[in-house]
This record gives sequence, C-alpha cells and structure tokens, in this order.
Amino acid sequence: MHNQVQLIAYANRFGDGDLASFTNVLRTRFDGVYTGVHILPFFTPFDGADAGFDPVDHTTVDPRLGSWDDIGELSRTHEIMVDTIVNHMSWQSRQFQDVMANGEASPYHGMFLTMASIFPEGATEEELAGIYRPRPGLPFTHYRWGDKTRLVWTTFTPQQVDIDTDSDEGWQYLTSILDTLSRSHVKDIRLDAVGYGAKERHSSCFMTPKTFRLIERIRQAAQDRGLETLIEVHSHYKKQINIASKVDRVYDFALPPLLLHSLFTGHTASLAHWVDARPNNAVTVLDTHDGIGVIDIGSDQLDRSLTGLIPDEEVDSLVKTIHANTHGESEAATGAAASNLDLYQVNSTYYSALGCNDQHYLAARAVQFFVPGIPQVYYVGAMVGANDMELLHRTNNGRDINR
Repeated sequence: MHNQVQLIAYANRFGDGDLASFTNVLRTRFDGVYTGVHILPFFTPFDGADAGFDPVDHTTVDPRLGSWDDIGELSRTHEIMVDTIVNHMSWQSRQFQDVMANGEASPYHGMFLTMASIFPEGATEEELAGIYRPRPGLPFTHYRWGDKTRLVWTTFTPQQVDIDTDSDEGWQYLTSILDTLSRSHVKDIRLDAVGYGAKERHSSCFMTPKTFRLIERIRQAAQDRGLETLIEVHSHYKKQINIASKVDRVYDFALPPLLLHSLFTGHTASLAHWVDARPNNAVTVLDTHDGIGVIDIGSDQLDRSLTGLIPDEEVDSLVKTIHANTHGESEAATGAAASNLDLYQVNSTYYSALGCNDQHYLAARAVQFFVPGIPQVYYVGAMVGANDMELLHRTNNGRDINR
C-alpha cells in the first residue's frame, strides 16, 4: 500500500450508484486526494442481510454496480483494496442451497460448519458458554440438511453461514476468491471476520492459536498471488500487537477511542503510551463502515485480568460522553437498540461523537494522519457527516446511522 491517504467507501453510496460513477467522482471532485480506495463489498448481492458482507457469490460483481472491467478501469488510477470475507457466506449461496437440498450427498456438505463439526459427541454447558461472539446467544441456527435438521454455525446473523476453513471444500472456496481478486487488478485484501474463522473444541473459537495459523495460511496464499493482507479484528490491544507481526497490515482500532478519550478528558497519558507501543505497520482510521470500537481499549473480554489502555470505568464514561454529545442519537443506535450485532461498538459518526466540534475533529484527523501508518478516511468522515437519523429510523439498523 502507498503511504498516502486512502478512502473507504461503498460503490453505490459515493456517486450515482455504480462503479463507473464512483470512479468518476474519485477522478474529478477528489482528483489527487486519495491514492487508494477500499471498496466495501460489491459482490452479489451488495445489499443483502449485512450490507454485502453476506455474499451469495463472492467472485462476481453485482451487475447493478458494474463488472470486474470497472474495477480494472479504476485500478488504472487508484490502488484497490477489497474485502475477503473469511468466516461465512450467505445461506442463499448455491453451495449452501445444494447442501440444504441434498445433505451429505452434496459435494459442498463439508464446506459448512455445524455444531457437530466441532462437538461430535455433544458439548457441555461450559463449552457452549465459552464461545465468544459479537452478539448475545449461541452461534447456531436450525437449517434443513437434506432430510435432517442441523444446527448450523452462524457467528453473526442467521443468514450468514460459517465456513469450515479446515475442510478442503472451504479452503478451495477461499483460494478461489483470492484467485479472482488477483487477476482483477486488486492489490490489497482486507480479511473480514477472520478472528472467528477457526473453531475448535475447548476454546473461545476467537483469536486462538489456531486462528493465527489460519491467518498465516491465508496471508501466504495471498502473497503467492501478489496480494497484501490487512487484518480486521477488534480485540484487546496486546492481541493487535501480536497480530501485526504476522500480517502485512493491521488496523489501529485503538486510536479512534483513545483520541476521543483525550479530547473529552484533556488527559493524554494513555494515548501517548499507545503511540509508543502500537505497531507501525498499521492502517489508521477514525471511522469506518462499522461503529467506534471500545473493546480495543478496554480489558480483555475473555480475561478481565488483562487490563486495557484505559480502565473499564473510563471506557464506560467515554461511551456516556458520546451519547451526551450526540443528544442520545448514538444511544438509540447502539447496544441492544436498533437490531445491533456488535455490542462492543458505539454507532455514531466520528464528527457527531465529538459534538460536531470542528476544531476537535481537525485535531483528531491531524493525529491520525501523522502517527506512523497509512491513513484511511471513511467517506462519511470525508464529508464531515453527522448522524443520519432518518436512515436509522427507516431501517432500524444501528450501523446505518453512519452509512
């Protein structure tokens, strides 16, 4: 990746609704501003249950947006980053539909995880309670599996069925995505939800040693195809430091909430400590298509003895201040409100989280741009966008306040 400012945007929300218009906007109104762009999922379909992160076909461009030729055209002027969704795919995919129809007679039955895949002899209450996931409840959904009903592993939504990355079918599926991207002028991949992608018994099924082995395997496969790898994981800050040594790039998700903490309190010690400790092969952000992560600066969710960059009570205070600054808008879009998946993120635009204070916003951007790493700017933040309560009320999806 070029060490210059990158953009993060949806292909259908930055222009007139397709890739050709998206390219035109970048080359005209933003000519010379961004050297690269992370195009959020444009696969078929781009508007599924999770805004494109539940692909029916990860290797095709949704024809409503354009084609791989449009991606190739944009690549002539901008380095392109594309998501590789490691953990799951849509239940409406032809592969899973075949499994639903034919069960174990399907050539794809080994591609998907069920509860029995990991717990063939059943699971104890303790084992099930120890599975880590980004929403309440157990990660299983009832699905027809030929003439049976199986508990299919669904970490996120019931519509997103988890892939068995240990299986030959699952690995072939992932490498087929890498093959498509490498021959389509993509230079960088963002591994989405990879922290959940390696399950095993007697573990949290999140960011375990097995996960790190999966990350290294994918990174090597990507490198063999000329692709650089960026990891997307929200977790304790020491895990982020550990991850950084195993990939090309890692997100600095701790920086955004630490900057808010410093601007709200006037205290900079925690921020200064992080600047000294953080990995320099980072992609820096203030905002993304998801919420503002707070798990990244608090104590470890699986081991509270691992303290965070700031005490948990200060994390709570940070969240309350965001809610106050947004006059309750972020509270209406966060936690159990508004059909949220991720209980560890505050849904708000960064500008609104700062109370729409221009000086604080510019100061935060300045720090983002000048700490070591490659800065990415989300398109809403590029427009200094405030919370979109109209869209939130229309969809009742918390993340849409910032989309």
